[in-house]
Amino acid sequence: MALYDLSNPLDAENFKLRCNSLYKKGCIAELTEKKPQRTIKQNRYLHVILSYFGLRTGNTLDYVKRQYFKVHCNPELFIIEREDALLGKVKKLRSSAELTTEEMTLAIERFRNWAALEAEIYIPTPEDHERIQLMEIEVGRAKQYL
Repeated sequence: MALYDLSNPLDAENFKLRCNSLYKKGCIAELTEKKPQRTIKQNRYLHVILSYFGLRTGNTLDYVKRQYFKVHCNPELFIIEREDALLGKVKKLRSSAELTTEEMTLAIERFRNWAALEAEIYIPTPEDHERIQLMEIEVGRAKQYL
C-alpha cells in the first residue's frame, strides 16, 4: 500500500494515475485519509498530567482520562454518535490516538484550564520541564495506586 502526500504535486499526479488505474479495473479499493497523529512527547505529557491529576483527586488514570479529560472537558472531540443495528443511535468515545497534534493540544489546554479553575490543581505547561519531572517522580512513587 502506497502513501501519497497530496500537497506534493508529484505525489498528487501519481495518486491520480493509480486511482484511475484501479477505477478502470473495476476492482475493490480502499481510500483513507491519514491524519498527523500526536507526538510521542505529547503522549507522554498527557499520561503524566492525567496520572498526576488522578493522584491528587484519588482517582485512577483510566477514570480521569475518560470522565474528566474526554467527557467533561472535551466532549466535542471525543464523544461521537454512530448507528447501531440493534440499538439505533449510540454514543461512543473516540480513542485519543485518533486525534491530531492540534486537536490534542486543544484538548490538553482545555483540561489544564479546567483543572486550575474548577479542581484547583495546577498542571504545568509542556515547556515547564522541571515541574513535569517533579510530577513524574510523584506519579512514579504512587504508580501502584493509579
